[in-house]
Amino acid sequence: MKKIIRPIVILLVLLLFVGTFVFLWWQSRPTPTVYETVTPMLRDISKTTVITGKIEPRDEVNVKPQMSGIIAELLKEAGDRVEKGEVIARLKVIPDMNQLSSAEARVRLANINANQARTDFERQQRLFDKGLISANEFEKAKQAYDQSREEVLAAQDQLEVVRDGVSSSNASSSNTLVRSTISGRILNIPVKVGNSVILSNTFNDGTTIASVADMSDLIFRGNIDETEVGRLSVGMPMQITIGALQNTRFEARLEYISPKATEASGVNQFEIKAAVTIPATADGAAADIRSGYSATAQIVLAEAKQVLSIPEGAITFSGDTAFVHVIHGEGSQQTYERRAVVTGLSDGINIEIKKGLQKDEKLRGLEITPEK
Repeated sequence: MKKIIRPIVILLVLLLFVGTFVFLWWQSRPTPTVYETVTPMLRDISKTTVITGKIEPRDEVNVKPQMSGIIAELLKEAGDRVEKGEVIARLKVIPDMNQLSSAEARVRLANINANQARTDFERQQRLFDKGLISANEFEKAKQAYDQSREEVLAAQDQLEVVRDGVSSSNASSSNTLVRSTISGRILNIPVKVGNSVILSNTFNDGTTIASVADMSDLIFRGNIDETEVGRLSVGMPMQITIGALQNTRFEARLEYISPKATEASGVNQFEIKAAVTIPATADGAAADIRSGYSATAQIVLAEAKQVLSIPEGAITFSGDTAFVHVIHGEGSQQTYERRAVVTGLSDGINIEIKKGLQKDEKLRGLEITPEK
């Protein structure tokens, strides 16, 4: 039995050794190099850059009160449409005690003067009726009396304004009514009923009651790297993509390039602005775009129409010279001619060939490694 098992074991070891040798030989054998074939084509090539930024209204106005007080009522809320002159809020005046005392004193003084002027007028009128004074003297007395009555009305108006913020004679144009200074959409109302507000003066910017903007006049604001800003010019078309609107695209036109760079993360960047064209929806209304939407702008820096081009992978470089490998022959007779070419515009995938290549020639492309 042992005489039979021993030859079998030896045979299995030999087969394992031979199999391992054959496997290693198969894996180590040279693989033929295969290249893809490239044919030059006429196509449009454009060099583009993408800029990130935001959509903003061209003009955003902060509506502020014309007097200090407390918010008594808010008639609008963020998102509402307002017209120029429309009331946004109503204020309740907290009078200054010094001004209130002065206004009250003025009213008392005006009443005293008016009473005296009336007494003088009535006396002069009796004398004039008896022919004891001239008409000129009578008219002067009447004029003084009329002026004293106007002073009483003016003093009362001032007292009402100081005390209530509005007088009976100008209730429709009261400073307690905060009105929008432009027509547009209310973007924000940062105050609430009961908040104290102050008017703008030399020492304070005043309290903002509401921010209003015309959302039909929008701009794209972004920053571009200094390596590309030199290729831009005012008036260039742009395509704006807003991700929040399911990647909706809008046309825009560049209208501003900052003359001064700002440094961000060690890189010099220039601010740009572009006027965005908002198309109307199917019902004729403007598209609903909100201020502050993140957006990207694509700008064509250079383009070439219907030029001879090949994939960049078919180009090799030696120094400043570009080369291609032109295919001659077929099958086993196939040879490659290394030829210098003059390149042009590239879009990162395809590159323009200005000189050194014909449309009907075939080139060696990237290497293809076949599966073993």
